[in-house]
Amino acid sequence: MKNCLLIVLALLLMVSAASAQSPEVKFIADTLVVQAEGTYEADPDLATMAFRIFSQEKELKKAYDSATQSMQRISSLAASNGLKKEEIQTGVLTVSPMYEGDRKKLARSYAVQAEVVLKVHDFSHIGPILDGSVDDGIADFRSLTYSIADEESAKKEAVADAMRHAIGRASIALSKKDKSSVACAT
Repeated sequence: MKNCLLIVLALLLMVSAASAQSPEVKFIADTLVVQAEGTYEADPDLATMAFRIFSQEKELKKAYDSATQSMQRISSLAASNGLKKEEIQTGVLTVSPMYEGDRKKLARSYAVQAEVVLKVHDFSHIGPILDGSVDDGIADFRSLTYSIADEESAKKEAVADAMRHAIGRASIALSKKDKSSVACAT
């Protein structure tokens, strides 16, 4: 009986030392709680390019026509570089009158602006699109960001990785607990 009590005490000390090293594993009255992290690494497969269209003229029609032509040219440039219609997002043209002094006077000019966003899957098209937009003065390039097109799939892979880690930790913890109950039974 004394030997069994010493073995249980030694095992409790080992379990407390092990739990101090890995606080993710906890025993709570016949319950095992395991925490784990999962990661998933993947190269980006989507580039998002943002452009700003801007035109300012004395006459509203000229400013609006100029901005519309710029949107059409960048859309055509994107299409000629293999982008589909659903990968080209054109924003709404916004008109802002510019006043000189008091707003009760007539507008001295009109500014028209919009944003165009391109979703590029083939990264080899980024250079020609940038070159074409800068060379023609079509639009102001704003940003280029890279991401994963199917983020939900990447999240599922990370969760699966976390589950594998959790199962591994739980198996180790349970095998340690089984060894302690076997030692006490002998």
